[in-house]
Amino acid sequence: TVEGMFLLSSGINAEYGGIRRNEKISCWCTIRGAKAEEILERGLKVKEYELWRGCFSDEGNFGFGIDEHIDLGIKYDPSIGIYGMDFYVVLGRPGYRVRYRRKQKTRIGTKHKVTKEEAQKWFQAKFDGILTNKKN
Repeated sequence: TVEGMFLLSSGINAEYGGIRRNEKISCWCTIRGAKAEEILERGLKVKEYELWRGCFSDEGNFGFGIDEHIDLGIKYDPSIGIYGMDFYVVLGRPGYRVRYRRKQKTRIGTKHKVTKEEAQKWFQAKFDGILTNKKN
């Protein structure tokens, strides 16, 4: 499910980049479930299912970027142009909500956290991915 789209504005004038204060410069959204897997699959297909080991954080999250959105199969629109896109995947086990809920917040035990190695194994098993030691 798509949780909503949010637009980010610039905080300062950047005359060298042609950006004015409060001008919309980017957007982001949270996607979960089957739709998220489908979009992630498309993004990884562009990267040929190959990620650098440094893309994975210690908490078990990982991210990567693509240079052109049209590689995902999105039709080119001359009014928009070509833009890049970043993907960031947050992995968690059932029960992670206790860390973020409003009432009775508590810590997640170390054995319940997703580690870097577990995230890498999940990526390799789920998508038949390849981990490289060199940055792409």
